[in-house]
Amino acid sequence: MTYHPKSDFMQVMMTRGYLADCTDYQGLDEALSSGTACPAYIGFDATAKSLHVGSLIQIMMLRWLQKTGHKPITLMGGGTTKVGDPSFRADERPLLTPEQIDDNIAGIKQVFSKYITYGDGPSDGLMINNAEWLDDLNYLDFLRDIGRHFSVNRMLSFESVKSRLDREQSLSFLEFNYMILQAYDFLELNRRYGCILQMGGSDQWGNIVNGIDLTRRVLDHEIYGLTSPLLTTSDGKKMGKSQDGAVWLNAEMRSPYEFWQFWRNTTDADVGRFLKLYTELAVDECDRLGALAGSEINAAKIILANEVTTLCHGAEAAAAAEATAREVFEKGGVGDDLPTFKLTAGEMHLLPGDAISGQPGEMYCSAATLFVDAKLAKSGKDAKRLISEQAAFVNDAAVDPAFAFVSVSDLRKTVKLTAGKKRHALVQIDG
Repeated sequence: MTYHPKSDFMQVMMTRGYLADCTDYQGLDEALSSGTACPAYIGFDATAKSLHVGSLIQIMMLRWLQKTGHKPITLMGGGTTKVGDPSFRADERPLLTPEQIDDNIAGIKQVFSKYITYGDGPSDGLMINNAEWLDDLNYLDFLRDIGRHFSVNRMLSFESVKSRLDREQSLSFLEFNYMILQAYDFLELNRRYGCILQMGGSDQWGNIVNGIDLTRRVLDHEIYGLTSPLLTTSDGKKMGKSQDGAVWLNAEMRSPYEFWQFWRNTTDADVGRFLKLYTELAVDECDRLGALAGSEINAAKIILANEVTTLCHGAEAAAAAEATAREVFEKGGVGDDLPTFKLTAGEMHLLPGDAISGQPGEMYCSAATLFVDAKLAKSGKDAKRLISEQAAFVNDAAVDPAFAFVSVSDLRKTVKLTAGKKRHALVQIDG
């Protein structure tokens, strides 16, 4: 790609690594250079109560759009979530009730105010729910007015659909309608708000192109599409996942400390790239930090963790997370910001000491159970593997496979659990 953009937004997209493809580089660049705030949107379906790190690249794109003088639209998929996006999935998404979808949207909205300023100004963001127009569609009118613009032959050729059919995996008529509804979203946003650009991950290319084609046919308006690369880490793992599951953006689903630690554990090869994508540090500084070697790269990882956590959870949360990490890793302490799990005696399967060759009169809990309860192991089998490999620690001492139990007396004082070298949690009996 040799095109040299004039607009600040396109320069950011290209220099920081956000750009995978665009329907018309020059046309979009000229529109963004016109001196007026251009509305652009990204859609977010409400399949969970929080977005995770895999969606953060899209959130940052909306943030940069606003920082360069344009108008970001965050489209909540209250309507499309009722159908479910089939793109590159092996099976159909479970159907959610309207109440579940509304609850999920309420959770997702919490994170956007950290990244985007909403209001009535020219470049203030808008938050819109596509249920506003999708819920009240008349099916026959929709088929006649909108459905006639779609070629089934063309829809079947899109890779997101083709890959599903090639694997002989069922694609329901409900899911097949998703791309039509998403295309209709773009038409409505253009008609109602003058939105000229849809952005999304590269897996959304077919859906975006459909929306552009539909809007041109119905309204004869010039609009554009832009996609970001689907990110994997340098070791091939899907971005947004960690050993213990999705890295959620809402604090109640993933603590700020755990969020900070995820970024601190970035592999060396990803540091420079992630600094460009997930922070606002100057590109030259990102390159400088990413080029550090040996122990010096750890300082760059701390900067990455602090910058990303500050954006998502605030400066105080980032500082507390760093302080806890130093206490835990450098001083061998407990750390005030570690995730804490409080269990009642009734929730725990306790055994008397004389039954397990422990201290008579004392009650004990299985260490494997505690590691599962603290979300440091996925299952009892996983916890027992950690213990057998001497990778499970209680108060910094390796759990003895021959006596893998923790006393209630210790749990009343709070116990620090460690899985491997980097994952920690506190557990205590409450009451």
